[in-house]
Amino acid sequence: MKITLAAITPRRARSKSEPTDRLFADYLERSTHYSSCDSEQFESESALLDWLDRQSGRSSAHAILLDSRGQQFSSEEFAARLGRLRDGGTQRLVFAIGPADGWSAVARQRANLLFSLGRITLPHQLARVVLAEQVYRALTILAGHPYHSGH
Repeated sequence: MKITLAAITPRRARSKSEPTDRLFADYLERSTHYSSCDSEQFESESALLDWLDRQSGRSSAHAILLDSRGQQFSSEEFAARLGRLRDGGTQRLVFAIGPADGWSAVARQRANLLFSLGRITLPHQLARVVLAEQVYRALTILAGHPYHSGH
């Protein structure tokens, strides 16, 4: 299963020197030891949706959109969800952080799951790091690695 961490980030808002970018890249690199992982940034929601529709494979990309109204999971529940998707034959799993004003109804309809990191509001750059760390944590849980000690 290939995992993509995507974000709607207009070019004017992108930064190459942010400490959060280094943390994000570190967790993404760690995750590649367990699964194929990459990241994508899009100028707009429509660009992301078009990209999702162009992904090839036996089935369409499984899209999990981060949304404050989405489901919340413990790290163990999140890992179990990823494991079921992997074991069920999902080829491409895409997590996406949306535009500053939230996802449109069209995007929410396209999503296979709306997922919330919690009830707090995070800046997009920090949400990317938290998401990347949780994906890494989930992959280590599934692999039986001691990174996640259960608390």
